[in-house]
Amino acid sequence: MAPSGSRSIKKGCQRVLYWIPVLFIALIVAWSYYAYVLQLCIVIYLLVYHVIFIMFVWAYWQTIFTRPMNPLKEFHLSYSDKELLEREDRGESQQEILRRIAKDLPIYTRTNSGAIRFCDRCQLLKPDRCHHCSVCDKCILKMDHHCPWVNNCVGFSNYKFFMLFLAYSLLYCLFITATDLQYFIKFWTNSLPDTQAKFHILFLFFSASMFSVSLASLFIYHCWLVCKNRSTLEAVRSPVFRHGIDKNGFSLGCSKNFRQVFGDELKYWPIPVFSSLGDGCSFPTCLVNLDPEQPSSPMGSNPASKG
Repeated sequence: MAPSGSRSIKKGCQRVLYWIPVLFIALIVAWSYYAYVLQLCIVIYLLVYHVIFIMFVWAYWQTIFTRPMNPLKEFHLSYSDKELLEREDRGESQQEILRRIAKDLPIYTRTNSGAIRFCDRCQLLKPDRCHHCSVCDKCILKMDHHCPWVNNCVGFSNYKFFMLFLAYSLLYCLFITATDLQYFIKFWTNSLPDTQAKFHILFLFFSASMFSVSLASLFIYHCWLVCKNRSTLEAVRSPVFRHGIDKNGFSLGCSKNFRQVFGDELKYWPIPVFSSLGDGCSFPTCLVNLDPEQPSSPMGSNPASKG
């Protein structure tokens, strides 16, 4: 009883600690709102400021609270397959079993050794671009990375939200920096009244400009990933197909790559609502000649597009 109790306490403490970066960002944003709206109070800018602020908070909320999608039940081993796999001691025999199961699934990527990608912890065959997150302890569809600033895995279900969060947070910081600049100059020339607002103006400019630099580099990098149709994990370690390694295996051209994340309808691109193409379990690729008798998704349909 004691070890299990201590483990649950440890997990509870970890869950609390994981929220600290999110709380830090929330406090920074709340203070920036107070400093800009109540202290700086530039009336002609407030309308634009609130539009950017609402879109930024909305995208951030969606990134945090959208649950990462896990592989469908068709990728999980059945009870009989689990027993069969456990009885086999040799790796080659186990791979034969996994290959037999994978034959009816849209799986085209392999491990570096050419084996079927299998997760021992989740007891499932990993769909293409799926990876196991050690923090969430789950397999995440099209996993990009686990982000401590949102306390969530960034993957197929919320990657668009993450991109919009980066875009609107960068726009938010740049807008504050640009509109606060004239007052920041007045601060150093002693042209501002000696009030409490002086210090808010100073720190608001510094914090917004510093965050702008880090956000700009991160946003540019992920824009490059979107144009190449790669995840952060795939940029570090290229996917392996049946014929070998190819870093551009999922690239369909810049325009189609962009639509894979943001969807086909232009009106949904700037809004934090799900519009990505596909179901997260199978992806079009320029390298693999799909078997027409093999289903493009294990359900034979596109649940994401229905949603």
